[in-house]
Amino acid sequence: MKKANKILGMIKRNFVARSKDIILPLFKSLIRPHLEDCCQVWCPHHKKDIKFIEGVQRRATKLVHGLENLTYDDRLKELGLTRLDKRRLRSDLIETFKIINGNYDIDTD
Repeated sequence: MKKANKILGMIKRNFVARSKDIILPLFKSLIRPHLEDCCQVWCPHHKKDIKFIEGVQRRATKLVHGLENLTYDDRLKELGLTRLDKRRLRSDLIETFKIINGNYDIDTD
């Protein structure tokens, strides 16, 4: 999470052009992987952790020119993103499906 904040700051300092076409790929490739790292094993349950992680995405969406004054949910909709807690839930469901259908070699005994 700390690394994601550092990368977000680096993007904010070094990229003058902040269009959707520039910020969105940078966010998806450089920041979001750090926010979702090992989410199947370590899922934040404390509200302060969830709020901190979501805050990084919240600040990243504010970087896009023209979206600064929109609400967080409207910015997400405009950028085609979802809240990180919903992404974690989706990831958990996918992993559960894979386990149930035998995609992993797990000894159930």
